Amino acid sequence: MTDTVTPVDPPQLVTSPAFAQGMIVPPGPLLFVGGQNGIDGEGKLLKGLRAQTEQALRNVKAVLAEAGTGPEHVAKLTIYLTTGVDPNDAYAASAAEWTTRTAVTVIGVPMSRPGVLVEIEAIAAIPAA
Repeated sequence: MTDTVTPVDPPQLVTSPAFAQGMIVPPGPLLFVGGQNGIDGEGKLLKGLRAQTEQALRNVKAVLAEAGTGPEHVAKLTIYLTTGVDPNDAYAASAAEWTTRTAVTVIGVPMSRPGVLVEIEAIAAIPAA
């Protein structure tokens, strides 16, 4: 077993360049990143799906870095989109900030804060020192 997460893509399922069907996580500590949205370091909610998605992913990466890990160790992203947001638009918005294949679940929900279009949480392995 390696120190990184490993994609699982059964041959009878579609293989996507953007996400994996499953991820094997090595033994060791896990980091659960709470929901991050398009709020910058000054507490300002950015405008628009692209800006919010990119900021949410930057926020996820900041939490990962603080814990000593990175996107390559993320086993799962859960992406909550405001009801009515096209998941394809959200995927396109994430392409610049997230280039790692990860198991992903996308859910349409009413958001708890006005103006929030996306919220992203993650589960990551913390590699051995």
